[in-house]
Amino acid sequence: MSVHGAAAPGAQPEPPEDELQPAPAGDRRRRRRRRALVVLLVVLLVAGVGLVWVERQVNPGRAGPAVAVTVPPGSTSGDIAAVLARKRVIGNATLFRFYVRALSSGRFQAGQYTMRRHESYGSALASLRKGPEITVQRLTIPEGLTLAQIAQRVGRLRGRSAAVFLQVARSGAVRSRYEPPGSANLEGLLFPDTYDFEPKDDELAILTRMVRAFETVAADIGLDQSPARVALAPYQVVTLASMVEREAKVPEDRAMIARVIDNRLKQGIPLGVDATLRYALDRPTQPLRESDLATASPYNTRLVAGLPPTPIASPGRASLEASLAPAPGPWLYYVLADPSGRHAFSSTKADFDRDAAACRAKGLC
Repeated sequence: MSVHGAAAPGAQPEPPEDELQPAPAGDRRRRRRRRALVVLLVVLLVAGVGLVWVERQVNPGRAGPAVAVTVPPGSTSGDIAAVLARKRVIGNATLFRFYVRALSSGRFQAGQYTMRRHESYGSALASLRKGPEITVQRLTIPEGLTLAQIAQRVGRLRGRSAAVFLQVARSGAVRSRYEPPGSANLEGLLFPDTYDFEPKDDELAILTRMVRAFETVAADIGLDQSPARVALAPYQVVTLASMVEREAKVPEDRAMIARVIDNRLKQGIPLGVDATLRYALDRPTQPLRESDLATASPYNTRLVAGLPPTPIASPGRASLEASLAPAPGPWLYYVLADPSGRHAFSSTKADFDRDAAACRAKGLC
């Protein structure tokens, strides 16, 4: 039995009296004010913490040791911020980029700066505005250039000479570990890349940097293991890769052209690569005349079987890798197939003649 008595059958129990009464309007207002105050305090706390963090980024306190910072030519404020963050001059590249945009305009000079780790944003910006202590010059060497063509590009740098660069390159003053014994020919052994040079870097320093860059890439891709991989010495692979670099027009053809050359080498068939003859004639881009095809030269691979005596250009990483891992296939021929530079590959003379006729019909050959 209930202490308070039983309810009538089917009747709903009455709610307690206090639940039937709405809260006074004053209580509701006070609760809303308290909630608003809590939200405001949270917002102020977050904002305060954010402001403290920003202040510590902008003015971190005592600066650390000096570091050399190189700003490459053409760098944007975002690029510079990334460089400073990597060198730990600043702690946050994004915030520094906004700081520069708010307080500065225009571009900064490329070159070498001396800054300090954990430097204030104001000090770092002042250094950039002042300009570099050393101005760097950028040099881009595309894939497939000959040593003479690279020399011409070096000669465009202020205070450098193409003739001096070539003289140094042919003097034996700099040797590549991939040069054959007794050779002083660095053709193909300078790595095509973009370099930043300082005014103190003379022709010898520039040449040394390019040769060492090639050695670094060659070691990285396993060029020294070429005898086990493709039954060719490293220097022979560089020579093959230089031909691939000059012949391939689209990336997907590199490994297939490398296979054609490798198949012909193994079968003792003259390679028939016109790029080698153009190299001998010093006409790297001009069409060959009928009379050129009878030129007596070890670089005339229509007449002389085997690889030419040296590379014919500086191959890039992709051509070196393709030459170390030619695509599997029976091909012995290739010819241009469309204006994009893609080649058609074939394994019989009849198929090649058909592809060559199509090339001529399209005005590609």
